[in-house]
Amino acid sequence: MYLYSKLQSLNKDISICFIGCGKFISMFLSQYNQLQKIKISTIVDINIDKAKLNCRNSGLSQKTIESINFTNSLEDALKQNIDIFIEATGDPIIGTEHAVKIINNKKNIIMVNVEADVLCGKYLSDLAKKNNVIYSMAYGDQPALIMEQIEWAKLNGFLVVGAGKGTKYHPSFEYSTPDTVWKNYGMTDEQAKKAGMNPKMFNSFTTGDKSSIEMAAVANASGLRCPNNGLTYPAVGVYDIANKLIPKSAGGVLDYEGQVEVISSIDENKNNIANDLRWGVYIVIKAQNEYSINCFKEYGMITDKSGNYSAIWRPYHYIGLELAQSMYVIAMDKRATGQTNYFNADVVCVAKKDIKIGEVLDGEGGFAARGRLFTAKRSVKEKLLPLGLSSGAIAKKDINKDELISMNDVEINWNKEVLKAREYQKNLIVNE
Repeated sequence: MYLYSKLQSLNKDISICFIGCGKFISMFLSQYNQLQKIKISTIVDINIDKAKLNCRNSGLSQKTIESINFTNSLEDALKQNIDIFIEATGDPIIGTEHAVKIINNKKNIIMVNVEADVLCGKYLSDLAKKNNVIYSMAYGDQPALIMEQIEWAKLNGFLVVGAGKGTKYHPSFEYSTPDTVWKNYGMTDEQAKKAGMNPKMFNSFTTGDKSSIEMAAVANASGLRCPNNGLTYPAVGVYDIANKLIPKSAGGVLDYEGQVEVISSIDENKNNIANDLRWGVYIVIKAQNEYSINCFKEYGMITDKSGNYSAIWRPYHYIGLELAQSMYVIAMDKRATGQTNYFNADVVCVAKKDIKIGEVLDGEGGFAARGRLFTAKRSVKEKLLPLGLSSGAIAKKDINKDELISMNDVEINWNKEVLKAREYQKNLIVNE
């Protein structure tokens, strides 16, 4: 039975709690009045007045806002009868700590916080299984939508050759900062401010931090491989995906058959390419026999020149506007909309500038470092600094621009739960 049909016979409300009430959740709130059976019990935020304002600006009535329990205490929320918690702080350290508490209290959780999922997701996913609760990606975010396509392909017997998303990328953007982000992103300061867009968070999209994080999430959920030396961002339009997002041995750009990659919507001269996929997601599948190849041709499917590979894409993702899908799937089907199953990938730090001894790093989307997608094996073996641990890390030596930053280069004030999670994941690599 499809979910909407199933929903008509659901005889109870789905009680939810948001932790963090920023842009992603505001998008969900704009849909809230039209949703059936979902009831916001609690919103946890460090700035309750701002959270209430976001609710109001998203279309919630004063009566609805007054029915919600606003608090700055997760412990208070955990005392409520809540079915699903949604972690949306965007902070990898705090998010991990929140997730551990929620899971240990036998509650289901949706991780809008991809940063925490990439840093500690395998530990959190395994902890959820141990506690018999659901740990899920957030539908509407690109990793969950890519996983939906991957699962469809595998379920129907196709080989998934490549998977990923589009973005607006140029090599010069890797040095973008919160001060220069809007020009690179493609809007004015005034437009960004009016939309309530955080310059540091959106700089993460511009520099490639977020792309690396999201592809790590996909690799860790699906088992797909990482490129040899980080994402390469080829400028590819949708009708050329099947020609380009295939292995190098078949005339494409991928290092491996079964790999994640992000494609750019602009070329090396920063010109927009035709039929770009800036806001969407894709997979490339391979026919397993001659009959399937003929079917690709007979039914007008977009393929590469050989006819072996076909591309499927979704042109947009609707972010928080479609988050309800995860809630309904968890409540009615008792399953996740994507979850971490492996520790295949990690996002490590590269210096964006010369960093001096004693300088404090400022994390994802900041001024000091950018993220690069590496295999977890390489990250662990070379003792590289994960991007999720970089905020607040203090340089113990001078670090040159474009240099990989190692754990030995910085001093970290470890969070107890994050340390436990990272050690757990590191041991999975060491003991292989």
